[in-house]
Amino acid sequence: MKKEEKYGARSGEACADRDEPCRYVLKRDSEQSAVKEATAAYGIQKKQGEYTLEDYYALPDDIRVELIDGVIYDMSSPRTVHQDIAFMIHMAFYDYVKKNKKPCRVFEAPVDVQLFCDNKTMVQPDVLVVCDRDKIKGFGIFGAPDFILEILSKSTRKKDMGIKLEKYMEAGVREYWIIDPCKEALITYYFEDENFLPCVYPLTGSVPVAITGGELQIDLETVAESNRELGLLGAE
Repeated sequence: MKKEEKYGARSGEACADRDEPCRYVLKRDSEQSAVKEATAAYGIQKKQGEYTLEDYYALPDDIRVELIDGVIYDMSSPRTVHQDIAFMIHMAFYDYVKKNKKPCRVFEAPVDVQLFCDNKTMVQPDVLVVCDRDKIKGFGIFGAPDFILEILSKSTRKKDMGIKLEKYMEAGVREYWIIDPCKEALITYYFEDENFLPCVYPLTGSVPVAITGGELQIDLETVAESNRELGLLGAE
């Protein structure tokens, strides 16, 4: 069974309590060319960079991929630690939105997100928050979510910290969080700050969500403790 062929139009906080700027090295290199080209097995014969939404929707429903600038990235099933973290962040946002009667909706992967009005990019963030109900469509989300969380794994590390960081910023995502279970760290970007710098936090204490004006605080210790109980934190 093929993916449902419905999609959008196709045309072309500062670091709290820190004395020094947060630093995190971001690198985008030729490793993109080493992406597993599983598309040949699906009967789609194109070069990376040439794929479109038509090709994306031609893939079977049980095949998880992302399409970015015409390049198809194969996505393996998430680890238990990945799912546990995503669920906890999702529920923190859900409880906040419900309690405060906010117009936002919270989603968890897999949900298709068409960031731009083109036919070469479709992503599936781990957790996303959309406050403009007009962006919520039958197929998924059309336009930039207000908040996105990605949870790193060996296979997604460079993509989530490189090309997806660029795409989210260009598309108008307001806030982007990256959780690294292996290094036990959180990296946050608040793009509405013109002089934004990435902030890096250990998984201790709590960190405010900038788009909520700091009203929502994510308890990172609960995230870490939960995964330590499962014996999964620090392993990928």
